[in-house]
Amino acid sequence: MTNPATLTFPTPDSPLKIGTRGSPLALAQAHETRDRLMEAFDLPEAAFHIEVIATTGDNRQMIDADRPLKEIGNKGLFTKEIEEAMLRGDIDVAVHSTKDMPTEQPEGLALETFLPREDVRDAFISLKYGSISELPAGAKVGTSSLRRRAQLLRKRPDLDVVEFRGNVQTRLTKLSDEVADCSFLAMAGLTRLGMLDKVTSAIEPDEMLPAVAQGAIGLECRVDDSLAQHMLSAIHDEETGWRVRCERAFLRALDGSCETPIAALSEIDGPEIHLRGEILRPDGSDCLEIEGRALLSGAEDLGRELGEELLALAPAGFFDLT
Repeated sequence: MTNPATLTFPTPDSPLKIGTRGSPLALAQAHETRDRLMEAFDLPEAAFHIEVIATTGDNRQMIDADRPLKEIGNKGLFTKEIEEAMLRGDIDVAVHSTKDMPTEQPEGLALETFLPREDVRDAFISLKYGSISELPAGAKVGTSSLRRRAQLLRKRPDLDVVEFRGNVQTRLTKLSDEVADCSFLAMAGLTRLGMLDKVTSAIEPDEMLPAVAQGAIGLECRVDDSLAQHMLSAIHDEETGWRVRCERAFLRALDGSCETPIAALSEIDGPEIHLRGEILRPDGSDCLEIEGRALLSGAEDLGRELGEELLALAPAGFFDLT
């Protein structure tokens, strides 16, 4: 256990360096992290420095061309460069959308702090239609998420799902330019950006189960950085931590990546945690579902066991793209 009296806390002359992607949402999440740390330790804003780091997944040309994520790479598209900067010592803390995080951290890094989870639901966004049910046959749906693609095609195989990349603002511009008739974003991101007025309708988890850890901000640091670990522990939300660990254990058991349509949502009910999960064929032609509950102390075991059970039920080639 670290003795706070032995720590040298950040100052304007020696600030804590917070690394993040450069999108408006990523910056909003970094600012929330900084503000929570300022309040927890009664420190001035100048005691923190936000460092913007470009990642592979942020490549502007690939976004404008709507290049599928699977063509660019796989795990770590939005995290690799940030983690490399932390291992070099260029930053002290990394702020991530936990749903973008690989289930295993590089040696020397720890992802153990989570801020209070926001709305887990997906948002339906359209300038023409009010909901999925209102979409006519052949309507063009823009999304870069294989999960959302598979879930939509499962319900509506008559829709034309097209690749649709970019941050929140970029996707809204593409809708205005009629690149697609509708798209989907996370309610959490729109909430943090103060853009709930852009939501056409929220989609309940019973209709579209969200991505693993959707709505949760994850904070990563070096395992040998006592100061960062101490400071992050003060702003960790315990309930979110249980839920995220359960869902990520489920994902880890399935070896989930950007190329696998996997959804899961855990909820805490008194001393227990309840988990629902599903995997889908990329074309939406099949879906396997599972659920279970356990004591909070067994949250990770529950996620792992349900993931293993679901994987055992899936026939060979279940996740194949063709």
